[in-house]
Amino acid sequence: MKVGFIGLGAIGRPMAAHIAKRFPTVVWNRTGSKAEAFAAETGAAVARSPADLVKAVDVVVTCLPTSHEVWEISEAAGSAWRAGQLLLDLTSGDPITSRELAARLAEKGVGFVDAPVSGGTSGAEAGTLTVMLGGEERWVKRALEVVGAFSSKAVHVGPVGAGHATKAINNALLAVNLIAAGEGLAALVKIGVPAAKALEVINASSGRSNVTENLIPQRVVTRAWPRTFRLALLYKDLDIADDVLRDTEVPHEMIGLAWRLFAEGRKTLGDEADHVEIIKLIEKQAGVEIK
Repeated sequence: MKVGFIGLGAIGRPMAAHIAKRFPTVVWNRTGSKAEAFAAETGAAVARSPADLVKAVDVVVTCLPTSHEVWEISEAAGSAWRAGQLLLDLTSGDPITSRELAARLAEKGVGFVDAPVSGGTSGAEAGTLTVMLGGEERWVKRALEVVGAFSSKAVHVGPVGAGHATKAINNALLAVNLIAAGEGLAALVKIGVPAAKALEVINASSGRSNVTENLIPQRVVTRAWPRTFRLALLYKDLDIADDVLRDTEVPHEMIGLAWRLFAEGRKTLGDEADHVEIIKLIEKQAGVEIK
């Protein structure tokens, strides 16, 4: 099986590197120098265009900012698509666009699986990402051969779009946890409880989460604030989650509030801010540092 990879960004590049170790790989990137550098390091081939990449491979993997770019790439490939190929989309995209794209590709006999990932750049580097896959069983079975190169857990969660929906809801819960933990810890610090002591109790109790066990101790208490996942991208996922909840007519006061607060955070902190930096706004409003 020959694999094509489009989107050599911060998380895409290490995933593509793991794939290149297992399969003959062809890459294409809008910034051509990234593709050339990747090829020099891994032995992958470089395609001149998305269409040339599609012509050369059996499975096309995309890891792009949004579903809009995935749609554009698919359209750019045009008549290069052939029956039996698979488009495996690792983008944190939206279910509606994915379903529309899957239907369009199905007319050509091409399969589609949405397979967003969780675990960040560190998980991508280590090859230990969690992958949630949406699609028909026969296409998911082929997709699993590829995602096995960079994941430690892969779950077929449902039909096309289900992967993107699951990722959006997962990240919405991350956003809610960030805000709730930030507010609670700010209050405790203000009444004299050191953040480390509060976290020691919380992380041995029912309030613990990845936010309290890892993100706040490693980034907030230390005042390190590394930039690994942009707040703007988490806001995008919240936007998708909000659409999923609205489309399913599920009340979503909590996630809706997180969506509004992250919109404010993006406006105030800028598009390059890390997602954990939303806690900086809580600290500013509370007049305290969580440390």
